[in-house]
Amino acid sequence: MKRRGILNDALAGAIARLGHTDLVVVGDCGLPRPLGVPVVDLAVTFGVPTFAQVVDLLADELVVEQATMASETREANQAALRLVTEHFGDPRWVRHEDLKALSGTARLFVRTGEATPYANVVLRCGVPF
Repeated sequence: MKRRGILNDALAGAIARLGHTDLVVVGDCGLPRPLGVPVVDLAVTFGVPTFAQVVDLLADELVVEQATMASETREANQAALRLVTEHFGDPRWVRHEDLKALSGTARLFVRTGEATPYANVVLRCGVPF
């Protein structure tokens, strides 16, 4: 039994297989799932788990060299922007449509139960050295 961290076996295993520059999408429950990208669906109901809960856990598990968010987030979801900035610094900005296209190149898509607008981020993995 693990002492701490992510207990979901699909998510823990997918994280262990990530490498430098791999992309991880953390999406709200409405973000389209890209074809061909493995999805770990954590959504139980609207709001469970939250975007913040999942991002907080991933921030403890992953080395992230860059976060990318939809430019619409600046106006529509200041809480998501603050959270991402606190963990990963200032994000790179793209249009929401471009973020959806970028998610199709990800190695992992994590679906949350978040039901607020633009609670999505693409994380590019770094290295710990």
